[in-house]
Amino acid sequence: MTWGGVVDDDAVMSHENPVPMLRAEGLTKRYGRRREALSGVDLHVPAGRIVGLVGPNGAGKSTLLNMACGLLEPTSGSLRVLGSPPAASAAHLARVGFVAQNTPVYPSFSVADHLRLGARLNPSWDQGMAARRIAQVGLNPAQKAGRLSGGQRAQLALTIAAAKRPELLIFDEPAAALDPLARRGFLANLMEFVAELGAGAVLSSHLLGDIEQVCDHLIVLCDARIQVAGDVRDLLAGHHRLVPPHGDLRRLPAGTEVVRAEHGSAVVRTDLPGTELPFRAEAVTLEELVLAYMSRANTPAARAGAVAGEGAR
Repeated sequence: MTWGGVVDDDAVMSHENPVPMLRAEGLTKRYGRRREALSGVDLHVPAGRIVGLVGPNGAGKSTLLNMACGLLEPTSGSLRVLGSPPAASAAHLARVGFVAQNTPVYPSFSVADHLRLGARLNPSWDQGMAARRIAQVGLNPAQKAGRLSGGQRAQLALTIAAAKRPELLIFDEPAAALDPLARRGFLANLMEFVAELGAGAVLSSHLLGDIEQVCDHLIVLCDARIQVAGDVRDLLAGHHRLVPPHGDLRRLPAGTEVVRAEHGSAVVRTDLPGTELPFRAEAVTLEELVLAYMSRANTPAARAGAVAGEGAR
């Protein structure tokens, strides 16, 4: 496949090595001269993953997702989505579905108006899917979107994004403002769409329970840098909580990295199984892993390293 006369190596990869969902190299985005929303991000997300993107407010999550949708351009570095630059063409735009923060819809448009607009704007629009899903979640086609509840607006936005039959669905905090029942329904429908479409997905969320429930790949983004990324199963297998006698962590095996130490124990990253570590080793939860990396990124030493231009592992 070519774009602008240049062969796109990602797009011609074999079925044994499918095109990554996302691939970033040195990706940087600055606002003005001083503020960096993303700084030297390197990222490789294999095809078909359901990705949880987590981090504190201001970490750069929305910037990364908006760049992946072609709404922002990088200051430097590169980003490829499904093997091509974001929004490289109308055909590429059709391959990505996006639900922005607060699930924006047109208040004066009815539910049916939104579906008609979706059909007009998207060449691969699946009207049967859209109508079926609207009926399934109990939306009245004649209802104005401005009079829908938050959960109903989220379901409408999700339906519009999925009915274009994309290969990748991107969600930027779509369920943050929903009550627990509406959020559970939204996540259930999200998973149904992903399964029906055979698509990958990226879900940005502050709610680690949601990430743990639906995601098989994790990206922790803090202070504009990737702190850790990988398949959830591999990350959990490669991290342990060590509880050494008297809190003494000086006798760790070579290659064992202390991510966060506190209260006489430590979350560590290592290739060794827990049975080969010198102290009592406990499994970590996804929440413990995420909080360990977020806490480390927030230490004075980590912030000083960021100023000096050090990269995060």
